[in-house]
Amino acid sequence: MTTDGNTLDFDPRRWAGAADAPPPAAPRNAMRWPLLAGAASLFVAGPVASLLDRQPPASQPPASPPGAIQPAKRGAAPIAMRPDVVERTTTLPAATDLVALLEAQGLSPDQATAAQALALPHLGGGGAITAVVSLRLGSGDAPDQVLRIRAARADSSGVVLVRDAAAAQGWRAEPLSRSVAAVLTVARGEMNDDSLYSSAVAAGVDESLIPDFAQAFVYDFDFQREIRAGDVFEMAAEQTVNADGQPVGAPTLVYAAFTTADKSRALYRFTPPGAQHGWYDGNGRSIVRSLMRTPVEGARVSSTFGWRVHPVLGFRKLHNGIDFAVPSGTPVYAAGAGVVEAARFSATAGNMVILRHDKGYLTKYFHFTSFAPGVTTGAKVVQGQQIGLSGTTGRSTGPHLHYELHLNGEAIDPASVKTEDGVALAGAALDAFHHERDRIDVARAAHAR
Repeated sequence: MTTDGNTLDFDPRRWAGAADAPPPAAPRNAMRWPLLAGAASLFVAGPVASLLDRQPPASQPPASPPGAIQPAKRGAAPIAMRPDVVERTTTLPAATDLVALLEAQGLSPDQATAAQALALPHLGGGGAITAVVSLRLGSGDAPDQVLRIRAARADSSGVVLVRDAAAAQGWRAEPLSRSVAAVLTVARGEMNDDSLYSSAVAAGVDESLIPDFAQAFVYDFDFQREIRAGDVFEMAAEQTVNADGQPVGAPTLVYAAFTTADKSRALYRFTPPGAQHGWYDGNGRSIVRSLMRTPVEGARVSSTFGWRVHPVLGFRKLHNGIDFAVPSGTPVYAAGAGVVEAARFSATAGNMVILRHDKGYLTKYFHFTSFAPGVTTGAKVVQGQQIGLSGTTGRSTGPHLHYELHLNGEAIDPASVKTEDGVALAGAALDAFHHERDRIDVARAAHAR
């Protein structure tokens, strides 16, 4: 089609005004007219240029003459690709938009409504669909003719509607089954002088995976004080793709590794039977410990535990915790499971939360701009649950989180605490983990070659 809507004509016989006639049948293995493939490629939209479906059925020879559309995988009738047959691909916000699309392609309102009614039972659920309409272009007063409609969700499920005079509504419906696969990608890189975020992006990591990577090492590394330029990281992610290789949903981080001058850690994402997913080392031991190293993401340590000159009071005073410089409104998480002992305002601490944990531990969080819903005195919290948003309330010189850790009533340096190892998998769960670990390692090794 030209930009003004007129139909381009690629048949030189009609350029000379000859009567319109179907092209003669070509011998079985003869070369097709060279312009035929060119005309098709100009009109066909989407990743598939001359095939409605990629693979011929098993009953057909492996090769076909150029310019012929292969039969659909699930039995769709073949359509000879001629210069006057084109495909138009459109993404529709909802399946119910098929009517408007088909009317725009020349179907009458009744025909378009009938086609949509036939397609809808195969397009359950909401969301966008991709519609591919095969048209035979009309010439002269003859209108365009819709030959075939393929409507599919992102996971390739959907339906193909084929012209069939014997069918009640003039269309035959051929369902398309869901067809997805998981593709694993691996990215490796080194830390630069800036941040984990910029280092990972420079290595080609999808930025949506970076928070998951940092969270996987929340018990093992302090990304503000222990990480140096040159430290090595690796991330492996799985992306679900449909039959056309297009991504379905967001990628999932399944493997994370980090190596510094002092230590190395490799973790695997795994979901034990009847439990939520988590991170485990190569032996099947959970990373989860009694307390997290850092209760806020992306923080810079602005003041450590110990004696210092107080920035407001001006004299030397013991700083009972660690200050994390973060913008106001940054989520703050419970360092461990426990009970809210206090959630109130204090003249010095501002909006503060105090959590009591097992084995004599107590954590304190100061200067919140607000508390999270449900965080009230006596409420139970789980590890990693958001308890508030950082701010600069109380005696504060700027937005930050002041975090304290107490053991049996005595303030201790949160960075110095060595908590016990996480729980190890056993039995059938451990066997399942070994299978998943080995599957990921084999895929990683394939990328390394």
